[in-house]
This record gives sequence, structure tokens and C-alpha cells, in this order.
Amino acid sequence: MKFSAIAFLFTATSVAAFSPASTASRTSALFSTAEVETKTNAPVFDEVCETTGVTLTRFMAEVAMLNPELSELTTLFGAIDTACKAITNLVKRSQLPSSETLGLEGEVNIQGEDQKKLDVITNDLLKRALRFSGKIGVLASEEEDEPVDIASGSEGKASELIVEETDKYVVVFDPLDGSSNVDAGIPTGTIIGIYDHDENCLVDGEESTDATESCLSNTLQPGTNLVAAAYCLYSSSTFFVLTLGNGTYGFTLDENIGEFVLSHPNIKIPETSKIISFNEANTYMWDEPLKKVVTGWKAGTGKSGETFSSRYIGSMVGDVHRTLLYGGVFGYPGDTKNTTGKLRLLYEGAPMSFIMEQAGGLSTTGTKRVMEIVPEVVHQRVPIVMGSKNCVQEVIDAYAAAN
Repeated sequence: MKFSAIAFLFTATSVAAFSPASTASRTSALFSTAEVETKTNAPVFDEVCETTGVTLTRFMAEVAMLNPELSELTTLFGAIDTACKAITNLVKRSQLPSSETLGLEGEVNIQGEDQKKLDVITNDLLKRALRFSGKIGVLASEEEDEPVDIASGSEGKASELIVEETDKYVVVFDPLDGSSNVDAGIPTGTIIGIYDHDENCLVDGEESTDATESCLSNTLQPGTNLVAAAYCLYSSSTFFVLTLGNGTYGFTLDENIGEFVLSHPNIKIPETSKIISFNEANTYMWDEPLKKVVTGWKAGTGKSGETFSSRYIGSMVGDVHRTLLYGGVFGYPGDTKNTTGKLRLLYEGAPMSFIMEQAGGLSTTGTKRVMEIVPEVVHQRVPIVMGSKNCVQEVIDAYAAAN
């Protein structure tokens, strides 16, 4: 899908809060040099309310007006916006005895992980919000064993579904990243990736056929095919960060007005930093190239000559959000115990890599660009190192030298 690029400059009280940019190009941050030229038509706001600023709703309306081919994303992001607001309320209330949302559900998901009650609740909440947007053909979730055919209503009663003229998108998501520690009140998040749906895929009924399997495999696309990606972070504030393929933009929930307000326009990660975010208890099991680089950073003998410090939450959304704003490197690499890492490619690695690259960072397995890996199965895992360009490039160079 081609679309007009969006370059924004924001100040809450300026007369022209957004200024148009000239032409831009979408360039591969790692091993590919292919470029796709796009025309840039950024919205210009004649007036911005000092109280509300630019809301996510207004932001998407302006994007759709200037880029008609993205108009259906307005409805889809409206559903995601509402779901994130509902989830943040669930997370906030989860510590109350009356909420009955903490603890285990008693089920095990397809990855063999014990499901928290909030995993199941948030998965159902997101699934229903997306289903009733009328814009989804297929979705895949961490908590679903297989992709769900939304267009035919096979995951529920078809009579409940309101479908508009087309089911345009495939959506993949992790409904509550970091849920394993939600009982302790740590930051959690929702990760979402959006792909184009094959309009020729028309699935009738619930019977599994070759055509059905082919259509549901719409979810198995590389990150380079992503139309949009976003995450919600439930922490001291509720943040909504998104990319439409030309820059990364952050919104913060203003609970007084119930709207996400643009607070971090055109996020750019620092090209170098001195913060690492790894589970360092696993260092002894890492590949030698990564182990050597991280050891050098901690000793101050890396390429930058800086001594790195460690900041690790254990929730991907929280760690990546901090890395985007402050710079540094986040990673969950493969090791001798988990050779393919722990994070899932389709609905964690690829969407977060898209957001990171659009902010000027890099994302790699050490030897491959994460965005270019084609998943073979929905729940495929992948090693990941992402963050500031110069730091991640040092990891890539170390692997290249070792090979």
C-alpha cells in the first residue's frame, strides 16, 4: 500500500502546529537498500486548543483527509483507541480485591505459558473491539492457538458481526505484554501490527479447507509488509505510540478529557547512548559476539568509550518505550537454552521493530534484519536486539566479524 508520508512538528500553542514537509522516502534501516518514494502532504492546523492539543482522533482524521487510501485506518484506530482505554482501566483496578482479575486463569496458551486472567480478558476485549470495527479480515493473537477468521464470524456468532463493504486488514497483537508480573504492578502494554488483507480471501463457514488455511496464512507476512504498528503502555501514564510507515508518534492519555493527546511528535531515538536493557542473568548462555560487545560496554571499552549502565523492567513495551525516548539497546537474544529467543516475531518483534526503525533505530537478530524475516508459523520466536543505531550496528559488526 502506498501512502502519503506525514512529517509533524508540534507545539501546543503555535498557530501552525504542523508544517508540511517536502518529499520523503521509506528506506530499509538494515541490509536492504531499496527505497519507495512517497509524496508528503502533512496536515497544517490553523489553531490548536491549549487544553486538548491534537487528539489521536483528530490526528487520524487529518491523515485520512490527506491520504484517502488510509481512510479505513481511522475506524480501526478508533477501535484500538477505545480498547486501550478499557484495558488501562482494567490494569489500574486489577490490584483491588473486588476486581477478581489477578492470578492464573487455569489454562495454558499455545506457547505452554500459564495464562493470567487479564491475558484472557484483554484478548477478548481487543478481539471484540477489532471485530466490530468491520475492517478486519483475519487476526492473530498470542492467546489464540490459530489465526481467527473475523470476516466470516467463525470465532463467534456470525449474526453478531456488523461487516462493512470490505474487510481490509489483518491485525496481529499481544494483548497484554508483561502480564507474567502484572500482579506486582509493573508496567504492561499492548502491541499491535496491521497488514493488508487479501481481498480475494472469502472464507465461508467453519470447515477447515485448503482455501481457509491459505487465507488465514495472510497473517504470515514479514514486517516489511506492515501498514501500521502501535503499542499502548500502561504505566505512570497511558501512552499510545504508532507509526504509519513514515515516522513514530507518541500520544498520552489525558484522563480529564478521555482522549489521547499528541505529546511526542516525530520521535527520534538518539543515535548512541549508554543504557543496556537485557536480562543479564543469561549472559553466560549468549552467543560469543554479543557477550563480547556487552562486556565491552559495561567495561567502557566499546566503540563509544562510554561505560554503560543497565535498566531492565522485564516488559518489552516498557523497556522499548524507555529506549525510544532515552536511547540505548534493548534485547532478548537467543541463548543455549532458547536458541530462537523468547519474543514472538509476528506480533511482538516485527511491530516493535517497525516502530523502532521509523524512529531512526535498528532492529536485528545479530545476523538478520528482523523486519525481513518471513514467519513460518504464527507463534514463531526470534532473537532481538534493537535500539540506538550506532550501538546496534556494533552488535551487527561483531556477528559479521565472527562469521
